[in-house]
Amino acid sequence: MQFDVVLNVSHWIYLLSVLVIIVTMLFRANVVVPSVLGTFFVVTAITGSPISGLIGIFSASFVAAQELFNIFLVITFMTALLNALKVIQADVRMVEPFRRVMRGGIASFLVIAISTYTISLFFWPTPAVPLVSAILLPAAIAAGLPPLTGAMVIAITGQGMALSSDYVIGVAPGISAKAAGAAVSAQVVADKALVLSLITGVIALAITFFCARKHFRKPDPELLVEWQARASDGTSQEIEHQGSFDKAEMARAVNYGTSRSDEEHAEDRRIVGWARVFAILTPAAFLGVILLLALPRMIPGLPVLRGGDAAGLVGGVAFILMMLATLATVGPRKMLDVCPEHMTDGFVFAFKAMGSVLPIAGFFFLGANEATSQILGIPLDKAPSLLFELISAGQHLIPGNHFMMAFGVLLVGMISGIDGSGFSGLPLTGTLSGALGPVIGMDPSTLAAVGQMGSVWTGGGTLIAWSSLIAVAGFARVHILDLVRALTLPVLIALFISTISAVLLFS
Repeated sequence: MQFDVVLNVSHWIYLLSVLVIIVTMLFRANVVVPSVLGTFFVVTAITGSPISGLIGIFSASFVAAQELFNIFLVITFMTALLNALKVIQADVRMVEPFRRVMRGGIASFLVIAISTYTISLFFWPTPAVPLVSAILLPAAIAAGLPPLTGAMVIAITGQGMALSSDYVIGVAPGISAKAAGAAVSAQVVADKALVLSLITGVIALAITFFCARKHFRKPDPELLVEWQARASDGTSQEIEHQGSFDKAEMARAVNYGTSRSDEEHAEDRRIVGWARVFAILTPAAFLGVILLLALPRMIPGLPVLRGGDAAGLVGGVAFILMMLATLATVGPRKMLDVCPEHMTDGFVFAFKAMGSVLPIAGFFFLGANEATSQILGIPLDKAPSLLFELISAGQHLIPGNHFMMAFGVLLVGMISGIDGSGFSGLPLTGTLSGALGPVIGMDPSTLAAVGQMGSVWTGGGTLIAWSSLIAVAGFARVHILDLVRALTLPVLIALFISTISAVLLFS
C-alpha cells in the first residue's frame, strides 16, 4: 500500500486482541472468549457504540457461519456416509485386505502409512485412528513393528499429512482462503497444501523409518501377547479380563452364532455382500472425484470446478453413497427415516468439531474490509481494513525476505496450534497471509498453505500432548510423552524443509 495510513483506537485494540489471543494459545487455553471480547471492543471502537459492539459479537459469528457453512455441510455429509458404512461394516472391510501383506516390519510400516493416510484423507483421522488401531496395528506388531513406531506412523500420516492438506473434504484450505481474502482461491491453497503436506510427511516418515528400523523384530505371535499386556500408557499390567483391540470385531462375530435362524443367516449374508460392494464403491467414487478435480490441470480445455463446486461435489457424492448404503441395509421404506438420522448425527459432529471456530474466525474477519462491511452493515468503501492498514503502517519494519516471511507465518501457525486444535489458528494465519503477501510480493496462497502446515501439524496431533495425539498413544499403548518426544525431531525437520520448498516452488 502506497498511501499514508492513520491508525486510530480500533487498530490498536485489534492488534492488542491478536496478541492476547496468541498469548492465550501459549497458555494452552481456548481462545473463543478472547476472540469474542476482542470483537466487542473492536466494533465498539469503530462505531463508538457499546450496543453495536454487542450486536457485533453476534454479527461476526453469523458472517463467519455464512462464509464457512459449506464446510460444515461437507463434514455433515461425510460423517453421515461413514455412519451408514459402519452399519454394514464396510469401513472395516476397506482395510482388511491390507492385513494379508503385513509379513514383516517394513511391510507393516508401509501398509499402516498408506491405509491411515487414505482413510484420513477421505474421512479425517477421527475414524481412521481407531479403525487402523483395531484392524491393522495388532497385525503389524505381530509382524515385528514396534508399537511406538506404529503410533508415530499413524500420527504422521493421519494427524499430519492427511489433515494438514485436507484435500478431499477441504475444510482447512477453505478457512485459510476465506481469511486470506476474496482474491485467494481455496483450491489453490489446497493444491499447495497438498504438495507441502506430502513433502513434510514423506520426510518425517523417512526419518522415523531410519531411526526405528534397528528396533524392528522378526514376526512372532508373542509380540502381540506382550503388547496386549501393556496398559494404555505403555506400562505393564495384568492381562486378565483384557483383550485385543479386536474385541469389537469378536463381539460382532458372536452375533453370527449357531443359535440364529436361517432367515437371520440369510440376512447376515446379504449385508456381508453389500459391505463388500461399498468397501470397493466408496473409495472408487472418491478417487473419481479427485480425478475430476485434477484432470483440468493436466489437460487444458477441460472444465474446471470453481468456487464451492469442488466441496459441493464431494458432499453430493457422499450423500448419494450414504443413501445407497442405507437403502441396501434397511430397504426403501426405512431409508426415508434412517437417512435423516445419519444427517442429524453428521450435523452434531460437524458443530462439535468446528463450532468454536466461528467466533474465532469472526474476530479475524474484522481484519479485512469485505467482512467488516457485512458485520457492521456499512458500504464496503466505508469499512476499515484494520489488519491491512496496520501492515501498511508498519511496512518499513517488515523484512522483505520471502524465506523470513514464510518461517514467520509458519511460527505463527505453530503457536496457534499449541491450544491442541489444528484448525482454530487458520483464521489467524490466513488473515496474516492475505495482509503480508502483497506487501513483500509473495503469493498469499503460499503463505496461507505454510501457515496451515504449522497450525495443523502442531495442533492437529503430532507435537502437542494434549491434542488428539492422546488417542493415538492410547490405542497404541505407548506413553503420550514418549510419543511426543519421538515425533518432535522428524516433524520439525520436515516442516523446516517443506517451508523452504514452498518458497522455492511457489515463488
